[in-house]
Amino acid sequence: MQVTRRQFFRICAAGVGSSSLAALGFAPGEALAEVRTFKLAQATETRNTCPYCSVGCGLLMYSLGDKSKNTETAIFHIEGDPDHPVNRGTLCPKGAALVDFVRSPNRLKHPEYRAPGSKEWKRISWDDAFDRIARLLKDDRDKNFIATNDKGETVNRWLTTGVLAASAASNETGYVTHKVVRSMGILGFDNQARV
Repeated sequence: MQVTRRQFFRICAAGVGSSSLAALGFAPGEALAEVRTFKLAQATETRNTCPYCSVGCGLLMYSLGDKSKNTETAIFHIEGDPDHPVNRGTLCPKGAALVDFVRSPNRLKHPEYRAPGSKEWKRISWDDAFDRIARLLKDDRDKNFIATNDKGETVNRWLTTGVLAASAASNETGYVTHKVVRSMGILGFDNQARV
């Protein structure tokens, strides 16, 4: 087949024109297409703070569930919060793997207690755990609280108990925690973020 130069350009122009029309959506056949639903469209968005280090990165957690009385919502996606001033939407590898931490079958969800000398942990209620912690704190404070020093000056110290605060807490939470701890007389108070 002999093709002249002019015929060659006409063939090329027809090929480019038809492929451009097909790329723009003017395909000759009927196209069966479906819009894929965005996976977060039906999810509930919750803002939180990453629990790992003292940086305190912001998180967006997405869960599914209708929030009715006897159902449990399930977190299925976690990402960085782009509006958070600390991380601006980015997460480190540990933060990016948080959904595995949340959904882990080994995650402890209830308080447990191991009696002195026992080798087994037993599950207790939250009320029992809070009551036990409050009772131990009260007994230790009553036993070891120092109201005055040797000179008779008021010092109000409690040196046998210390508190390690959460590093990922907000400034407001840190302020309230500091006030509560100092009002009890505890001097041993630290925070991973050194707040």
